[in-house]
Amino acid sequence: MLDIELSRPLCAIPTRDEQTGRTYSSASALVRLHSLPLGVLELALGATGLTAQEGAEHIWQALGEAINQHLADDGIDPLTDLPSSGLPAPGSPPCLADRHRVLADPPAISVVVCTRDRTESLAKCLPSLLALDYARYEVIIVDNAPSTTGTAELLADRAKSDPPVRYVREDRPGLSWARNCGLRHAQGDIVAFVDDDAHTDRYWLAEIARGFARGPKVACVTGLALPAELETPAQLCFEQFGGLTKYRGFSSQRFDFDENRPDDPFFPYLAAQYGAGVNMAFRRSVLADLGGFDPSLGAGTPACGAEDIEAFYRVIDAGHTLAYEPGAMVRHYHRRDYASLRRQLHGMGIAFTAYLCRCLADRPSRAFHLLRQIPRVPSYLLGARSPRNASKRANYPSELSRTEILGMLQGPFAYAKSRRRKHQIIAQYGLPEAPRP
Repeated sequence: MLDIELSRPLCAIPTRDEQTGRTYSSASALVRLHSLPLGVLELALGATGLTAQEGAEHIWQALGEAINQHLADDGIDPLTDLPSSGLPAPGSPPCLADRHRVLADPPAISVVVCTRDRTESLAKCLPSLLALDYARYEVIIVDNAPSTTGTAELLADRAKSDPPVRYVREDRPGLSWARNCGLRHAQGDIVAFVDDDAHTDRYWLAEIARGFARGPKVACVTGLALPAELETPAQLCFEQFGGLTKYRGFSSQRFDFDENRPDDPFFPYLAAQYGAGVNMAFRRSVLADLGGFDPSLGAGTPACGAEDIEAFYRVIDAGHTLAYEPGAMVRHYHRRDYASLRRQLHGMGIAFTAYLCRCLADRPSRAFHLLRQIPRVPSYLLGARSPRNASKRANYPSELSRTEILGMLQGPFAYAKSRRRKHQIIAQYGLPEAPRP
């Protein structure tokens, strides 16, 4: 996994990683210019790797148009090739002007990480959170129904760090309960969520803040979620499935029911197109007004997930704008073995139709709009040209597609079971305080 910044001289790419001792036949390269992402491309390394010049030629062939568009937006003349010496810009490039304006008076942000008995993952996540290029933020670690004291012990000496790391415990089991606990304890105007099996880019919060600054109606910002490693066949399969950046690209986008309404008959129900829970942020007051995350959805429930996309849906449905900022990047450690991937995709199928049931339960009048889309569903699920299948190669296991669809058939029953489970938890633990506005 490579991170290539074009404003600096390019380096040769060897086949052997000296830090890990592994030898590779290809590399997945995130290409940036002025810290902003232009694209991801796969580089074949051959037997001896690539020289800096060979790498530059491959990048230019794949991303030359995007490079010239970025330069044009910055008022810089176009190029005919990419020099291996890089593209240094005099002074501060115009593309970062919005970021610098935001950083001059940054909004306070609370970063919430929910975890349960995964101290090893959390220990890898924390350093990136403490190294963010942002002046006003706190980190809240929510320990969800832990079976050990490992997380509390890991964070025992972090309370006085800079930025401060706060430990809170939520005994109600389930990711939505944990996220809502983080929301209650958050002091920032913006609440950003990242998973404990991910690590954040240095400019993550700066780009999130820039997304909120794009307009007063923006109530939610999402960003890129790239793989932290692609070491196993299962991880490669998940990227073919679409990974956690499915359908999204490298340009800023906005979604709402006004001038930013996409030409999509499924809008806004396919909210997974707009972001993922591994990398999302909300105006705290808006998320609190919407009631936080639905405890009938999410990891740790029979519904398996979708509390994130259901929140995206409610933000848009309430008349707000969701902004996608590719510069707000995290890297996620995908599941390494096939059995875990199969369970994940089955659970994602369950979660999707459970989420649709939640939409209907909240407002039955939506049923007519959803029923009108049924003729389009087979081509969306099975069509080779469908956005959900476009990145799948010939070697993508058909079993994974079948198990996801089987999960979709189970989703409504799982949602009914999950609602019962929610009321059992409330009866056992009581209702938490409502998030403060």
